[in-house]
Amino acid sequence: MALVTESTAENWPELFQEQAFTVQDERLRAFYEQGTVAGDVPLSDVPFVALDFETTGLNADSDEIISIGLVPFDLNRIRLREARHWLLKPRRAMKDESIVIHGITHTELSDAPDLNRILEQVLEAIAGRIVVVHYRYIEREFLDAALQRRISEGIRFPMVDTMELEAMLYRRGVGQLMKRLIGCKPESIRLGDSRSRYNLPHYGQHHALTDAIATAELLQAQVLHRYSRITPLKEIWI
Repeated sequence: MALVTESTAENWPELFQEQAFTVQDERLRAFYEQGTVAGDVPLSDVPFVALDFETTGLNADSDEIISIGLVPFDLNRIRLREARHWLLKPRRAMKDESIVIHGITHTELSDAPDLNRILEQVLEAIAGRIVVVHYRYIEREFLDAALQRRISEGIRFPMVDTMELEAMLYRRGVGQLMKRLIGCKPESIRLGDSRSRYNLPHYGQHHALTDAIATAELLQAQVLHRYSRITPLKEIWI
C-alpha cells in the first residue's frame, strides 16, 4: 500500500481513487470509494470527524488501541447524537503506567471486542470526512499498524491536527526561538491548555469520546479566531 507523506498531501482525492482499486479488504475498499474532500474546498463546507484513541502505550508497532471515541461535526455544529465510543480488547497486555493515565482496567476490557469486529463501523463513521486529532502521531499511525497486523493492509487518510495549528503559533518562527534563547518557558500546546486560550470549558482528559468532543470544539475556535470560513482545507490538513 502506498505511503502518503505530507509532501503528497494535496493529492489525497487521487490517492483514494487509486487505493479503492488496489486494496483487498472489502471494508477498506468501501472506505476509499467514499472518497475524500478536495484541498480547495473552504473550511465552511468540510465535513469533519474528531477522532481520539486511548492506547496501551505510545509505540504503534508494539502497543494497541483500547478505546476509540469519535464525533462528526462542521464549523457550525457538533453532532453529539452521532458520536460513538468503543472499548477494545488489546492483543498485547496493557502496561500498568498506561492504566494510571486512561483509567481503563483489564476487567473493563475482558468482554470487549477486537478491533477487527467493529472495523466496519469505525470506517463508516469516518468515511467521506476529514479526521481531526490533537497530536498527529497517534490515531493515523495506530490505526494503520493495527490493520496491518489484522488484515495485512494499512490505511492512510488526510487529517487536521489541532496541536500542530497551535504549534505553528506558539512553537515556530524567529520570535519563539528568541523567547527560548532568553529563557522564556514555551506555551503549552496540550489539549486542555490549548482550549483554555480560547476560553473553552475544562473537560476531564484521557477519555476517548470526551477528548474527541474537546478536539472538535478546539478546531471550531481555532478557525473562528485565526482563520476564515473560506480558508481552503489544504492550508491546514496534513
